[in-house]
Amino acid sequence: MTTSPHGAASQDGSPLRRQALGEFVRSARSRITPQMAGLPEGMRRRTPGLRREEVAQLCGISVTWYTWIEQGREVSVSPSVWSRIAGVLQLARAERAYLFDLADCADPQHARDDAGGTPGPLQECVNAINAPAYVLDRAWNVLAYNEPLRDLFDDWPTRDPEPNLLRYIFMDPAARDLVVDWDQRARRVVAEFRADAGAHLDEAAVLGLLDTLNRQSAVFAHWWTRHAVVEREGGLREFQHPRDGKLAFQQITFRLATHPDLKLVMLLSGAVQAEA
Repeated sequence: MTTSPHGAASQDGSPLRRQALGEFVRSARSRITPQMAGLPEGMRRRTPGLRREEVAQLCGISVTWYTWIEQGREVSVSPSVWSRIAGVLQLARAERAYLFDLADCADPQHARDDAGGTPGPLQECVNAINAPAYVLDRAWNVLAYNEPLRDLFDDWPTRDPEPNLLRYIFMDPAARDLVVDWDQRARRVVAEFRADAGAHLDEAAVLGLLDTLNRQSAVFAHWWTRHAVVEREGGLREFQHPRDGKLAFQQITFRLATHPDLKLVMLLSGAVQAEA
């Protein structure tokens, strides 16, 4: 482990990852002209793109440190510095995500530009699914749902002007009757939400939701203080429907490629064996 001059210490990746990261940063640097970076063109250049010292200056780090990054050496860099590098190199969203994946750290600007709003075709996609299906954002607001989901949840999404899955589970009495093994599921979803919300705990939507749930649900508040974190997994989901009796589904969750903070959840009936 090597500590950066910015005080960030993190585990270094494998040599192959470091090499790939250095080559990617070097390639991206070669595409940025001084004019694109807001610098005077200056004297004639032997190679296209910015010089290493120019990127280092714009990022506020030493030339030596930046050179080590491009060389794939064992250095640790704070997320804020990676963010500045991504900005100076004018990385597109996919390129920025690739940079932070190789660097093995969380992007401090992770998908903030995508917060709020639902992609136009999303509701049409959900409507095309025959099984109960819905889409959650990072605060677990329900952005889209289809008629089978509405039927399964006994019109809950239409009753709530701003449907949110966590508020439903912990604050709507109907959830305790509908969800089989409610206590076990409630404990699990708190840990799943913590995993989802970890990078966004300072955002207004998440803060507001947590404040409401901690004040109005003793069960949520109890499990939230336990700091358990688990992945959102698929598997058997059972419901005691008020009209149709006991129903069983296999839950499958997908993250959307163009909006990674959105989750498409489907509940498939029958003996479906799949992993989320």
